[in-house]
Order: sequence, then structure tokens, then C-alpha cells
Amino acid sequence: MHFIFYRPLIFAQIDTMNPIAIQLLSDRVLELEESATIKMSQMARDLRDKGHSVISLSLGEPDFDTPAHIKEAAKKALDDGFTKYTPVPGLLELRQAISRKFKRDNNLDYAPDQIVVSNGAKQSIANLSLALLNEGDEVIILAPYWVSYFEIVRLGGGVPVVIKAGIESDFKVSPDQLAGAITDRTKLVLFSSPCNPTGSVYTKEELFALADVLQAHEQVHVISDEIYEYINFTDKHASIGSHPGIKDRVITINGMSKGFAMTGWRLGYMGAPKWIADACSKIQGQFTSGATSFGQMAAITALESDLGPTYAMRDAFRKRRELVIELLSEIPGMESNHPDGAFYVFPDISFFFGKTLRGYKINNSEDFCLYLLQEAHVAVVEGSAFGADQCFRISYAASEADLREAIGRIKAALA
Repeated sequence: MHFIFYRPLIFAQIDTMNPIAIQLLSDRVLELEESATIKMSQMARDLRDKGHSVISLSLGEPDFDTPAHIKEAAKKALDDGFTKYTPVPGLLELRQAISRKFKRDNNLDYAPDQIVVSNGAKQSIANLSLALLNEGDEVIILAPYWVSYFEIVRLGGGVPVVIKAGIESDFKVSPDQLAGAITDRTKLVLFSSPCNPTGSVYTKEELFALADVLQAHEQVHVISDEIYEYINFTDKHASIGSHPGIKDRVITINGMSKGFAMTGWRLGYMGAPKWIADACSKIQGQFTSGATSFGQMAAITALESDLGPTYAMRDAFRKRRELVIELLSEIPGMESNHPDGAFYVFPDISFFFGKTLRGYKINNSEDFCLYLLQEAHVAVVEGSAFGADQCFRISYAASEADLREAIGRIKAALA
């Protein structure tokens, strides 16, 4: 079964404005839902400002610093005068490095003129939505999904069609589910692997089984978000774009934020059929133009130098995963999968729904997370924001000490 979603108007952070302001704001912004991860992070800061000791496990941001050799490359680029505008799709030298990376790591053949560098992978996906979607076009989103997918599709005029997978299937959608969701209005399929929020990783065999379904639908293109590629605890990352039957219909999204701890640098990129890359460059040229010039030079160094720091970070996340899974297993009623990538755990908390904890009724994942914030002073994100209301997301991009303390507080609050 799949679901076509039409969300009601969400007056997030603007319902206290005066009536004239409400009338003047566009329908677009009134209908846009606020990012749940950003909202929860702000609520945690507000509570902390009141003097409470709050541990935030809400944001998807590595707690490691950008490796020193990458920062040195940025400093050198500044000294060498890389302070001017770049071509809209990115410096040629960086696009060449990305082309080599795609071939080296993913068995993908994207020429430099098929690559667009943007201000983060999020902008890459937004560019695609604006470049490809017309009103009413359907976009199949594999759920649980990253919070911004849904709203980015709607901003482009598309209709999100959500296919849900639960913990019993490791949160992975089956080929039969995908086949049943495709209609004559389907234009795109959008998903991530390793997945935010579940940490699940599709194997090559699983991806190719999905690709086999798509092969017969020539009008459907795939957006494969692989931003967590390097935070992968399996033997090998797999890209759906390496399937020979649909390789010319796959747009591969990646970036520097997660694997290189470069979130604040705002550098993402896509590899796509040339006509799509050209369209996205056209869109980007009217919004932001090129990404930061010296940052792009540093990205070349990141992609083409020793990945030792990246793998060390991955190994630290793997160790934290085991710690978090062990600690969560001690909480009665909470069920977790064993994620193979990213730095999230997505426990099923349906056991707690309908229960009253210290006078607080838990009806859904939002109630659950607000309860934890107020009672345990731990910030996590409700699963409803990811298309899975029976779950919630923990980011273990935090110190082991904070993880032990936070989950200890959660256990006490739920006892």
C-alpha cells in the first residue's frame, strides 16, 4: 500500500503574527512545514537558556572537527586568491575530482559537465525539484525519509507518494511495494542509503531489485541521496546508478558534510544526465550561483587525499552505535533495529502510545519527544517528521559520556 499525502496548512512560527501579515504572506510559506530537526534543536536551546542541563541528540551533524589537511587547503586557497565567483556548476577542477570519485568509489560514469556543485546536498535536491517537477507530478518517497524531502517536493509543485517500511523489514521498501506505487503520473523516486533517519543500508542486490522494477518505466527517474556513503558499517557502499538498465535515469546526490565533517562549509553535488545537470545549473544560477570558491578547493583535497580521518570517524560512530543499541535494549517496550550506516537509531515506541507517564498522555511520537525534552531534558526528533509516527530518531553524533547520560535519563523518564 502507498499513500498520497496532502498536508493541511501549517502555521509554524507565524500564527502569532498580525492578520495583515498573514494575508500578505504567500500560500507557499504558509503551507511549508518547519524542519522538525531544526525546531527541536531550537527548543533544546531555549530550555538550556533557562538554566537546564539539556543534551541534544536531535541534529544530524558530526561532532568531529573538519580534518586539519582540509582546513589547510582552504587557507591556502584563500592565500592563493580563490576569493572570486566560480562557474555556477562549480570549479572545473572540483567537478573533475568528483567525476574521478564517482568512478573510483561507485562505478558511476559522470563526466564533469554532468556534475553540479551546490550549497549543500539539500540545494541539489531542491534544484532537481524545481527543474523537473510540474504541478501534480508524483514523486515516490521511500519512508522513513529525511524530513526535507516531503516539503522540497511540495515546493516544486509535486505530490509526495509515500511508501512505508517498518522495523520488521529493517525499514527497507520491497520491489512489490515500489511496483504498486508507480502510476502514469510518477516522475521521480527519492530515497537515501545509508538512510536518514533509520541508518538502514540497501545492499547492491536490494537496490538492483528495485532498479529491475523501474527499468520498465522509462518516464521515471531516480534521485539517490548517498550523503552518508562514507559512514557505512557494511563491506561496501552500493549505488543504484551502477545498474546498467537505469544508469541513464539516475541522479546521484552526495556532498562533503557527513563523511568529512564539513557541515558548515555547505558543499553538496550531484551527478546526472547532462540535460538534467544543465537544467539544475540554470535554476541555481538564478538563486545562489556557485558555491564558495575556497571551499571548493578544499573539497578537491578532501576527495583526493587520504581518507584515514574519514574512516576513523566512521569507526568511532560504529562503536557508539553498539553502545546506544546496548543501552536502548535495557529500556522495556523500546524496539530497535541494528542500523548499518549513518549515525542514527530509529526505535519503535508504539508500546508507549496510549499510556500516561507522570500525568502526561502519550498519543504519538511528538508527544513522546516533547515528554522526553521536558522530563528528561533530552532532545530527540519525532518519527512523524520522517513519515513514521511509531518511531523517534536518536542521533549518536555525540560523546559517549553524553550518550550514556542521555539514554540513562530517557530510561528513568520512561520507568
